[in-house]
Amino acid sequence: MVWLNEWWQHEIVHGYKGPLLLSFVAFVVTFVTTRTITRLIRAGKGPFHNVSTGGVHMHHSTPGVLLLIAGAFMGVGSPPLSVWTYVAGVLIGVGASLVLDEFAMIFRLQDVYWSQEGQLSVNIVTLAAACIGLAAVGVSPVKVHDVPGAVTAVRIAAVVLLVFHFLVVALTALKGKYPTALVGLFVSPVAWVAAVRLARPTSPWARWRYDAKKLAHAQRRAAAFDRRWAPVRRHWDDFIGGTPTSDEPQPASAPPGGGTVDHDR
Repeated sequence: MVWLNEWWQHEIVHGYKGPLLLSFVAFVVTFVTTRTITRLIRAGKGPFHNVSTGGVHMHHSTPGVLLLIAGAFMGVGSPPLSVWTYVAGVLIGVGASLVLDEFAMIFRLQDVYWSQEGQLSVNIVTLAAACIGLAAVGVSPVKVHDVPGAVTAVRIAAVVLLVFHFLVVALTALKGKYPTALVGLFVSPVAWVAAVRLARPTSPWARWRYDAKKLAHAQRRAAAFDRRWAPVRRHWDDFIGGTPTSDEPQPASAPPGGGTVDHDR
């Protein structure tokens, strides 16, 4: 456990990441709690129920925005590492989680929380949690200050490598691999591998750079990738966020005694 203590002292204590770590914990706990409560409400179990005021359903992104704003202003207006900074970290974590849990609804401007489109919120929360967690444990693309200042050549090389890394991340995003680019921002090999592979067929890079033959190849690769990984991703989204409500119309039941239903009546 020596390494754990050294990591805690280096990254959290001396790295001043206490508020960030607390914000990450609040973010994850709030999301798990929120999804548990909403799934219980959906199933009609437990003491929970939807909150309405004046006949208007109160979505939890509303208090989330207020907490996020309060935490942000508290964070920028408090002395460094004061108790208020830690309180701000908790408010930001809770508020961001509540807002991102309904990201799909905000993005589409309609209630798609339990629809297939609503699974976008789960994807955004997962990516956000991954990035915040990586930053909290010390995985960061910006580590130039760790390079010895006396070795100028090494420091310049580190800056050049950092700029190259950001360009690779930008290329990955232009190729339509946005989640990969976000994770690759912290874990550089992920972005480097994604940048040299084929772009998604609907990406800006494919539109700008691919001819008809290469675009068709990219479409085949994307279709094969989606066939392999779409079920895994769907099961993950259903496990985390709940199974979406089916949008398929239900078949009409036959009238008593058999026969067919006259839909023109």
